[in-house]
Amino acid sequence: MGLAEIAALAGIEPPVTELSISVDGVASLEEAGPRDLSYMDNARYLGALAATRAGLCLVSARFAPKVPSGTVALVVPEPYRTYAAVLGRFHPDALRPGSVFGASGISPGSSVHPSARLESGVTVDPGAVIGPGTEIGRGSVIGAGAVVGPGCRIGRDCSIGPQVSVLNALIGDRVTLHPGVRIGQDGFGYALGRGRHLKVAQIGRVVIQDDVEIGANTTVDRGATRDTVIGEGTKIDNLVQIAHNVVIGRHCIIVSQTGISGSATLEDYVVLAGQVGVVGHLRIGAGSQIAGSSNVNKDVPPGSRWGGTPAKPVREWFREMTTLKTLAARRGGQGGEPDAS
Repeated sequence: MGLAEIAALAGIEPPVTELSISVDGVASLEEAGPRDLSYMDNARYLGALAATRAGLCLVSARFAPKVPSGTVALVVPEPYRTYAAVLGRFHPDALRPGSVFGASGISPGSSVHPSARLESGVTVDPGAVIGPGTEIGRGSVIGAGAVVGPGCRIGRDCSIGPQVSVLNALIGDRVTLHPGVRIGQDGFGYALGRGRHLKVAQIGRVVIQDDVEIGANTTVDRGATRDTVIGEGTKIDNLVQIAHNVVIGRHCIIVSQTGISGSATLEDYVVLAGQVGVVGHLRIGAGSQIAGSSNVNKDVPPGSRWGGTPAKPVREWFREMTTLKTLAARRGGQGGEPDAS
């Protein structure tokens, strides 16, 4: 890939003096050679930058003077995003999982109901099951052992990974479901009572909009009476639980081991870090960020940064933690262990 093409991906004009430069691949600062491109945008890696042998390094302006003389520095506004774009050009197959059987079309050993409608260019791997009345758009891949239940809709250029189950769902275009994802099973609904608990029938759907990616072994329950919704462009990590009637906005980020209880709403561009717990029936406002291992038990205003258990604005949380640490240090200096009474 030539420098002009790389500069175009970054949205900048290429330096005329370096137009003859090209690279054959991408690598980390530590492993890159003279024909590789790397990137640098974190002060913790200044040592690796100083020792790199990369032929070309994407950097922000503040780190450009630190690039060693044997490496060409290309100053770009967002080094990591440009690196991601270049990486995708070199390895397009890694952007979207394909057939694990290396096949195209409907493979022997798969089961496609006669009433299902598949557009041309759909790939169905061995062991996959496509139920009655289901519709799947062109360019989509249904992985080995996946189950797509009756009446589901899957859009175009989707990747449904091995052992995924899709039930009671409407899925848009360019959606990726990694292995083991469970979509559209019953939500956890019971009318509690003495003697036995009465199951509440779950009759809603899951609606997943375009360009959503969901990590391995994540579960998304169908709605109870209305739909569970995941908005356009949202990215969800492995091992996340999303309960019935949850509504997630556009371009949200939800990190591993997070649990979102029923009927909670996340507005657009919300970020939940790892192991966040969200109580049901509350709203997290647009653009808000919740720190890892926090428990959210009340509404969060738009544009907020909260953390802690229970979660609160980060300034308040940090102040409480500092105060507790100070009090503990004082008590420790006045006789050691506190009195158990």
